[in-house]
Amino acid sequence: MKRRLSRRHFLLASAGGMLSVASRARGAGGAVAMVERPIPRTRETLPVVGLGTWQTFDVGGSPEERAPLAEVIRLFLAGGGRVIDSSPMYGRAESVAGDLLAAAGGPRPFLATKVWTTGKAAGEAQMRESFRRLRADRMDLMQVHNLLDWETHLPVLREWKEKGRIRYVGITHHATSSFPLLEKLVAGGGVDFVQLPYSIASREAERRLLPAAADAGVAVLVMRPFEEGALFTTVKGEPLPSWAGEIGAASWAQVFLKFVISHPAVTSAIPATRRPDHMSDNLAAGAGPLPDERMRRRMATDFRA
Repeated sequence: MKRRLSRRHFLLASAGGMLSVASRARGAGGAVAMVERPIPRTRETLPVVGLGTWQTFDVGGSPEERAPLAEVIRLFLAGGGRVIDSSPMYGRAESVAGDLLAAAGGPRPFLATKVWTTGKAAGEAQMRESFRRLRADRMDLMQVHNLLDWETHLPVLREWKEKGRIRYVGITHHATSSFPLLEKLVAGGGVDFVQLPYSIASREAERRLLPAAADAGVAVLVMRPFEEGALFTTVKGEPLPSWAGEIGAASWAQVFLKFVISHPAVTSAIPATRRPDHMSDNLAAGAGPLPDERMRRRMATDFRA
């Protein structure tokens, strides 16, 4: 118990200092660089705003469909983004992301995808296909999607990690009802990442799962930080709060993202978008000041009201 409290208190106490240092860093052209967080197991750092591909990247091959996504990728990489998350569940998203990244060139991003099937043979075949679609010789993060057949897949993922085929092992689930199992697997060791839903409106992860990830030294990817757009419906027509300027937020999207990424256990949020203007807006949330614990409480209280 003593070690658990020590690690958690360290994260909470150091978060403000770490974020303020990162926020003062300058990128190319003098722009404020995006805040980065360390992956606990390796201390490799990742930008706090990533890119999801669910629904948005499941498009055909026509220039009209792909041109906006190509611009999203260009803006994302130019703005300091690196984490791109996909899945075989997302239709053509892996192939589209692989094609657009190959066309964009430049440094290799941090590629994350998932295994989403049952059985060892089927899982291995699916992962090989994901490598092909994303044009990757090695995957940065492979995750068991929604814990489907996790008893079979996790040992395979660990074996592939030992062989150098993947760099990190992860688990995901979209439902809060599965948080107890996620917590158990996080605490049990052998998992480097957990992906979970978390937002200013859905804070169940704060109760046990985020603290458990901090205690176990497990990185956290956050899906659905906008509640699939429902948060924008909630605040439609509402002006930004008076305190938005204190955290450098110029839009509701930045308010919502800054709340999520300011939690000290969160490594990166991965909102999905097909719109270049939304991509630029999301990236801006990762630069500049982030709310401290007192501001986070105020944000949550005001949102509930």
